[in-house]
Amino acid sequence: MFEEFKKFAMRGSVVDLAIGVIVGASFTGIVNSLVKDIINPVLGLVVGGIDFSNFFVVLKGDHAVATLAAAEKAGDVTLNYGVFINAVINFLIVAFALFLVVRQINKLMVPKPAAPAAAPPPPEDVLLLREIRDSLKARS
Repeated sequence: MFEEFKKFAMRGSVVDLAIGVIVGASFTGIVNSLVKDIINPVLGLVVGGIDFSNFFVVLKGDHAVATLAAAEKAGDVTLNYGVFINAVINFLIVAFALFLVVRQINKLMVPKPAAPAAAPPPPEDVLLLREIRDSLKARS
């Protein structure tokens, strides 16, 4: 009976993991759109209209190309550090969002009250002193 319960519990964990992966993939698409369509234009406006996705260095090929798309079309070898900056921004947003979610979940979870620990038995000398006290009270 217990083995069947363990198998059922493991299936639940696998289903939970699968749901987490699916939701995570959907969340990634949302975050990518947030960074690409909302945050990067605002950052670009703040820093003077700079588009991070067009930051690149041509390693081999025509160094006079103006955009990353033109460099890729020409077949140049490029180091795309602007795309890396976008990926770092994506990561920071996802990490911050997950931090907030986990923190809220931890606040909602009520810790189980600890069972009161049984007091250890008193030492032998304390028991002896109690007996003496009780016998003196009985005499009076």
